[in-house]
Order: sequence, then C-alpha cells, then structure tokens
Amino acid sequence: MKPAPSRTGRWIAVLLVAGIAAWAWSRYDLGALLTLDNLRSSRDALVGAYETRPAATLATFFAAYVAATALSIPGALVLTLAAGAIFGLGVGLLVVSFASSLGALLAFLVARYLLRDAIQARFGKALAPINDGVRKDGTFYLLTLRLVPVFPFWLINLLMGLTPMGAGRFYLVSQIGMLAGTAVYVNAGTQLAAIRSPGDILSPGLLGSFVLLGLFPLLAKAGVGWLERRKVYAKWTRPRSFDRNLVVVGAGAGGLVSAYIAAAVKAKVTLIEGHKMGGDCLNFGCVPSKALIRSAKMARQLKKAHELGVVDAAGRVDFAAVMQRVHRVIRDIEPHDSVERYTGLGVEVLQGHARITSPWTVEVALADGGQQTLTTKAIVIAAGASPFVPTIPGLKEVGFLTSDTVWGLTELPKRLVVLGGGPIGSELAQSFARLGSAVTQVEMAPRIMVREDPEVSELVAASLRADGVNVLTGHQAVRVEVVDGEKRLVARHGNAEVVIPFDELLCAVGRSARVTGYGLEELGIPLTPRKTIETNAYLQTLYPNIYAVGDVAGPFQFTHTAAHQAWYAAVNALFGRFRKFKADYRVIPWATFTDPEVARVGLSETEAKEQGVACEVTRYGIDGAGHHVRGHPVRHRRPRPRDSRRHRPRLRQDSHRAWQGPTAGRDHRR
Repeated sequence: MKPAPSRTGRWIAVLLVAGIAAWAWSRYDLGALLTLDNLRSSRDALVGAYETRPAATLATFFAAYVAATALSIPGALVLTLAAGAIFGLGVGLLVVSFASSLGALLAFLVARYLLRDAIQARFGKALAPINDGVRKDGTFYLLTLRLVPVFPFWLINLLMGLTPMGAGRFYLVSQIGMLAGTAVYVNAGTQLAAIRSPGDILSPGLLGSFVLLGLFPLLAKAGVGWLERRKVYAKWTRPRSFDRNLVVVGAGAGGLVSAYIAAAVKAKVTLIEGHKMGGDCLNFGCVPSKALIRSAKMARQLKKAHELGVVDAAGRVDFAAVMQRVHRVIRDIEPHDSVERYTGLGVEVLQGHARITSPWTVEVALADGGQQTLTTKAIVIAAGASPFVPTIPGLKEVGFLTSDTVWGLTELPKRLVVLGGGPIGSELAQSFARLGSAVTQVEMAPRIMVREDPEVSELVAASLRADGVNVLTGHQAVRVEVVDGEKRLVARHGNAEVVIPFDELLCAVGRSARVTGYGLEELGIPLTPRKTIETNAYLQTLYPNIYAVGDVAGPFQFTHTAAHQAWYAAVNALFGRFRKFKADYRVIPWATFTDPEVARVGLSETEAKEQGVACEVTRYGIDGAGHHVRGHPVRHRRPRPRDSRRHRPRLRQDSHRAWQGPTAGRDHRR
C-alpha cells in the first residue's frame, strides 16, 4: 500500500499551488481581467474567437473556469456572465454547469486532502454533531446552500471537504443544486450591455425567489421524515382515543422523574413497576452500597484508632448487624420512592409486568393476577439494567453473587473473590476487606478502573492493597470448579494458570441493559452495538412517540444521568409537537466511592488525548496544606487563562487522597 503523504508534504504542496496562483494573478493582472468593464470591452473579440475556433475556445474557457473554481479565485461571477455573452444560454449553461461542479469537486478534494485530518483530529469532539448531521442529512443541507446563490460557493466547497460527505454525493448535489443560479447568471450574460453591477442581476424579487427555492430541500426533508414515520407506523392501528398522555415502564430514577414531571404538568400518567419501587439505586446500588461503605470505613478507622491515641477501640465487626443497618437505611428512604407518595403526586402506579404491544398500547399483567390494557400518546421506557454474568465454565453450577444479590448475605465470607475491576468491583472489594474478608480482586485488563487515568487507577489499587485486597490485574477467569469440597477460581495470567480458592464469588464485571421481555422485539425497535436501545438526540426510538432513558438507553449508567435524561424524554413526549430538546451530555459527573474517592466531570486526560482534544493538566497537592482548610493548599495557583476552544483544563488533587468527592448520597452509578 502506498504510504500517505506527511503533513509537511501536504503543506509544501498547498504553498506551491498558492504561490503559482498568486504569481499568475499578479503576472497577468487577472484582477483587472475578471471585471465587468473588461468583459464588456472584449466581448466582440471573444465572440469572434469562438466563431473562428469553437472547440479551442470552449476547451480553454472550460479549463479556465475549472481552475478558477478549484483555486477559489475571485471572478467566477464574471466568467459565468462571459459564458452567456460568448456562447449563448444553451451552450453557456452546459459549459458552466459542468465546469463549476468539477472545479468545486477539486476544491473539495484539496480541502479534504490538506486539512480534514488535522482539523478532525484537533476539533473532532466539537465537530461530532456536524459530522453526524452531514452523514444523515448532508444532501438536504448542501442542496439548500447550493440553491441560494447568496452563500459563497467557494467557502461551501472548502467547508464540505472537511466533513464526512462522500465526493460523489458532493459532486452530484452540486451539479443539481447550482443549476438554477447558473442559469440566471448565464442568461444575464446574454444581456451583458444592460448590466452595470451584480445588483442588476439579483433583484430583491429574484433573491426572494432563490430563498424560497432554497427552502425546498428542507421541506423535502420534512416530507421524507413524514413518509418515514408513516412507514414505521403503517402496520399498527392507531387508537381513536387515548386513556393517558404518558405511560412509563420502570420505576427507577429515570422512570420516577419522568412520571413526576408528567404529574407536575397535570398530564395523565401511569407508572408501571414489576419489581421494587426505586429501582436499582434504592434497592441494589447507590443506597445499600453507600451504607456498606460507611460501615467499612468506620471499621477501618477504629482499627487504626491507636494511631490517634485511642487504645481501647477494637473495631470488632458484627457483619449481620452491618447488613441489618444496610436494609434499615433502604427502608428509611423507601417512602420517598413509594407507591403512596407517587399516587399522592397524581401518578397512577401499577405494580405488574408491562408489555408494549403497539406504539400506543401497553398490556399490564398485574401483580394481583389481573390484566389491564392501556392506551397512551407516548411511552417512556426506563427498564434499567441487570448484572452481566459472563459465560465462565462452572460459574453457574458452583454459584455466585452479584451486586443485586450480595445484600442477602448474613455471614461475612472468609475468602471472597471479586470478579471485575470497575467501580462496583473496587468499591465492594475494599469494603469487604475492611470488614474482615480475605479479598482477591481479579481483573482481565492491565489495571483496575480502566476508564480513569492510569495514575488514578494506580492510586486506587495501592489503597486497596493497603487494605488487604489482593489485586490481580491481567488475569482472565478461565473456569470455576470444586476440588475436594473447596471452591476455586482458575485464572490465566500469561501462559500460567493461577488457582484462587474462595468461599464466595462476587461477579461485578458490568451491567447489561434490560431489553427483552417487554415487547421491543415484536415492535422491531433496534439496539445499539452495546445492546442498549437505539435512540436519537431527543431520546426517541424507532417510533417517535416511544422514548428510552437511563441504563436501558445509555450512554452512561449513572442514576443522575437517568434523571437528567428523564427531563428531556418527559418534556419531549408531552410537548414535542411545539418544541423538542436534545439531551445534553456535556457535563456529566463521575464518582467512585472507594477510599480515596475518585470523581471527575466530563473527559479524563486519557479520553481527551484519545479524542484529539487539547487539554491542560493542573495538579494541586494538599500534603502541605498546613493549618489551612483541607483541600485549599498554601500555594493555590490558577492555571493561565486559555482559549476555551483549544484547552480544556483538568484539575486534580494528587496526594494521599484523589479528588475530594462527596462521601455519601444517591447520585451514583445505576
């Protein structure tokens, strides 16, 4: 394969071409030639040349027009008028139409060859919405720009070369889109004597006509969208009337907020939950994990109390009492997410299994054995996620815990294997180690917490090891077995097998969106490669009146993100005919409640570099804070002001604690 030219080679090429163009412009005084006065004075000579040597004149004119367009040289207007003056309307239109499109394509390719890679690498994140829009609707946008001649065509050529639009599509759309404007200018050239300035060509009325013509592609796009929606709904019978404005499937964070918003605006809303109100956060995630982490932290502090002069604090752990407290904390918060509270807010709450049978109907198998069919204008799916269990031989036969079932333990495991080095696995591994378990954490990747920067991962790993966790990275689980009555995990590390005995195994390798069992397959709603429900920027699925939020939709499995999405879904579902809002993920907080806690907002340094986003890293150490309030170092310096379009400052406190995040609360994963 021929190697790609270097960036230096590309810029040498562009400078060479620019130098030749500048020399030609100066040497032959092209600025004076490409004027209306010069065209008017030389018209007879040009017409005579065409009559004497038609083929040569046509070829020369064609080449000159292509070159002028490709090099974005001012004067395309005069050349277009010249085509009408020399060749007449028919031939002139034919020549200019193809010459302008070919020249535009060459300018497009030059911009792509010289600039696109560098610009996309530097500004790829910011340009992502534009790239997506061009991939999806670029034909309509380009056609609109081409039909309105007030937009500089040379600028359109260069800018489109920086996008993902294919060269063939660009040429075809340009050929069609520029035809109307070209015809006007070529026809004006046939009346050259009457033209004193460009204003004589484009009257306000004609400009208005072009603007209306430019609206045609957008109207066509709207029409295509309407036809696509009709096609999507074609096989379904729309009810003549609806019982409800909104039905919400799932009463986790996303579902509760969606129902709350609908009730707040007096919409008729039904919330359906087949398991526990409050979803994963209340029952299996944020709340119980924070309660366990609090007890584990206290146990560690008591064991280290002698360092502070407290000599009689043994810190003996009653694990059964710890788990009783965990469930007591859940019960204390349950009323906030209860059926009674939401009923009081005006939400109809049904406990049972929901199945979406059409874009407007939901069947509910009620917990009391009854059946109910609901008709609704819109549906929000907030079905959440469940722990992912890998297909490891022997795992199901030997038995395992997940982040959902671990809360049923009443005895502390003497030997605990935690499979997974993500946030959930790291939090629980550290907590159980502090409570007295011999914990081994097994992670297939080279480091734990792989979505954080390497030094942050190492800081957390060092802290886990200090608490007694045997952190094994680069170990792939191969099988689970029982030998002589002892449970064992066999992992591969390089070419060797490592045997890890255990009493309990906690599987914490991630969570999978719940996308089966409630009608998605029958409706044909597509999934993403990550097996979440595919939605657009407005959180709409294949059916515009069906929305998805939270873990089932992604892209983040955070409770606060689910609630954030719920606002967009509920508002769009209820008021989308008047105004729709795109979900905004620019500022998403992350928090992992290990000790030290790790938190960030937006991109990490590693992610910024991977996406080509220029960033500036500033570190504030707190070891030397002295008598100042913790977290406010003596030398507190702000980073130099930077152009926000080029730099994204990232602030981190590097010392014995990572970023000082919150110590409790429900704003967490799941």
